[in-house]
Amino acid sequence: MSGFNTRAIHAGQDPDPATGAVIVPMHLTTTYKQDGVGGLRGGYEYSRSGNPTRTALHEALAALEEGTTALAFASGLAAEDTLLRTVCRPGDHVVLGGDAYGGTFRLISRVLSEWGLEYTPVHLDDPDQVRAAMRPTTRVIWCETPSNPLLNITDIEATASVAHDGGALLVVDNTFASPYLQRPLTLGADVVVHSTTKYLGGHSDVVGGALVTGDAALGERLAYNHNAMGAVASPFDSWLVLRSLKTLGVRMDRHSANAARVVEFLVEHPAVASVLYPGLPSHPGHDIAAKQMSGFGGMVSFRLRDGEDAALKVCDRAQLFTLAESLGGVESLIEHPGRMTHASAAGSPLEVPNDLVRLSVGIEDADDLLADLEQALA
Repeated sequence: MSGFNTRAIHAGQDPDPATGAVIVPMHLTTTYKQDGVGGLRGGYEYSRSGNPTRTALHEALAALEEGTTALAFASGLAAEDTLLRTVCRPGDHVVLGGDAYGGTFRLISRVLSEWGLEYTPVHLDDPDQVRAAMRPTTRVIWCETPSNPLLNITDIEATASVAHDGGALLVVDNTFASPYLQRPLTLGADVVVHSTTKYLGGHSDVVGGALVTGDAALGERLAYNHNAMGAVASPFDSWLVLRSLKTLGVRMDRHSANAARVVEFLVEHPAVASVLYPGLPSHPGHDIAAKQMSGFGGMVSFRLRDGEDAALKVCDRAQLFTLAESLGGVESLIEHPGRMTHASAAGSPLEVPNDLVRLSVGIEDADDLLADLEQALA
């Protein structure tokens, strides 16, 4: 099963041996009958520790990211918290991408900092800056590529080299690209993070997260804490993400194609000051993105010439683009990061421009999306 779409449909999802059902059953059980004390069937004893539906999702995610261990969580931030508390100790240090997701920044700067974790925000597109930020106590370089919401690109191979030279792990949040467009473990990353709420779930009906690694020893430590800390994905949520993985490839193709049309329109619009999209040849990270991604995805950000008021008006006027947080669903969304998803970064080095608008371009007819943007920008 070497092809991506074949793996997305079949990995971990063999027909049910009891009935022949081609869809993995949803095992809504908390506990499992034992064949004598300690005689576990398939290793299952309690659904926090293991559930067959979640196991199927683990196998599918590991196959798609080309890792050996995958774990599904109740949210992306639950996955991040478990990872950082597994690989870091109080007094340790994290190099954090200078335009990281606001929730990641909040977790590190306001929650884990009280636990004793230190961090330094750095623009990861400059390996020299990353190297200069490393300390003897650095345990993790935390990277998003493309980043949220500025769509910056980090060279995964080069950053992995810096991390490993300093005895640290490279963690890549692959939510924006999905494993269909980018597989960081094959480029030297140690752990991949996903908000499965986004493109992996794809239908705006499930909240979840995931970790994937190719390091067996690290995988065992993460699996232990996955159970011990308990923020696991429910059977229903696992089933929803499994359902959606089957169409990930075709959805990402359409997201990317529609985004390219939207970018072409925005670049020429007089109200738009700049468009942030790695598929543009003028994007400073374009060449690296073209090297490490098979497509440029469905996320687009742009800045308005007339500032924040203009950005807010565009968000309010949009109709087909729904004003809402989150991303990666089949429907198109629009938001103002400074006041919405990234409000927690206000006043910090990660504060985003107030004239910025972020689009999650869905899979509707592209002409309808362009017409909506035309009237919103008028």
